[in-house]
Amino acid sequence: MSQAVIVAGVGMVPFAKPGMSAPYYEMGAEAARRALTDAGVDYRLVQQAYVGYVYGDSTCGQRALYPVGMTGIPVINVNNNCSTGSTALFLARQAVQSGAADCVIALGFEQMKPGALGSYYADRPTPFEPFDKVCDQLVGQPEVPMAIRYFGGAGMAHMEKYGTKAETFAKIRAKASRHAMNNPVALFRKEVTVDEVMASPTLIGPLTRLMACPPTCGAAAAIVCSEKFAKTHGLDSRVKIVAQAMTTDTPATFDAGNMMQLVGYDMTRAAGDQVYASAGVDPTDVDVVELHDCFATNELLTYEGLRLAPEGGAEKMIRDGDNTYGGRVVTNPSGGLLSKGHPLGATGLAQCTELVQQLRGTAEARQVKGARIALQHNLGLGGACVVTMYQV
Repeated sequence: MSQAVIVAGVGMVPFAKPGMSAPYYEMGAEAARRALTDAGVDYRLVQQAYVGYVYGDSTCGQRALYPVGMTGIPVINVNNNCSTGSTALFLARQAVQSGAADCVIALGFEQMKPGALGSYYADRPTPFEPFDKVCDQLVGQPEVPMAIRYFGGAGMAHMEKYGTKAETFAKIRAKASRHAMNNPVALFRKEVTVDEVMASPTLIGPLTRLMACPPTCGAAAAIVCSEKFAKTHGLDSRVKIVAQAMTTDTPATFDAGNMMQLVGYDMTRAAGDQVYASAGVDPTDVDVVELHDCFATNELLTYEGLRLAPEGGAEKMIRDGDNTYGGRVVTNPSGGLLSKGHPLGATGLAQCTELVQQLRGTAEARQVKGARIALQHNLGLGGACVVTMYQV
């Protein structure tokens, strides 16, 4: 990266269960206002907007931002499944780094329905056809909802290859609940034990209901600007995006015959490696991580994909407590998707919000002591993975 990119402001609204939130445009407008206030920027200074959501009609981004200001700027609507929020951030960062704009807003929101994820368009082929074909061969059980089959199957593949225990995934969920107790904007703030996680209804393989993230409504936003803009307007320029990468699937996703590859392990590894190389940072130097724990199984896979643990070493990392406070790297201090919730379009920007607060030292009871290097991982099947590194 040739030009420093500053995250000058972040904001999000408390996440809520479907049916319990404000409409998407109200949540989006409020998150945008909070980010602008946090940055100390008037919306009239924002030159572009990238707005992410998965379930919604075209130009929902305009509907959310028009109450904030109708300044005539470009509003680009983004949809990249669960990595939508980070895709909006990726585009905002590119606009600033390239010099196309000096100040940009990235906004993400989602107004979800209860129940498992599904397609809204039954009258045309789904983009998941090639994924389903492999999943049918490796996992079967087509009656099980898609995402549960995918990530449950990936967990089973890791168990078969490395002897991982089902209780190890339950420990991830219990850790998420302990972290979320200190997050006022998390959906679930009640601590659950490993035994409670294991005793909840089985979904498939090692997965129980408490190991799956809930459908959630919410919104989050970030103000991204150049270092010159921050200096000119007296903004907080401490938190910088020092590296960022987006990857998509390669033929190995389908050819490897392994569910871990099918759910994006290779995308994660490639994006993480690009970011480490670009920033000149070793994985052991990272202090705090917000990663895509849509299922407890995926958090474990991501430890290894991001080289936070060696391949096959994630179980030891969890057993030793190296994924939480007092350990080597604190993962998902927000409570992650498992406890904070997963409003698809907002998740990547909620992760950004958490990490900016950590690096500023303003995360209160969640604060990771001395955090200076933060890593963000946001994964969308179909597929896209965005990894972002922040530093102060």
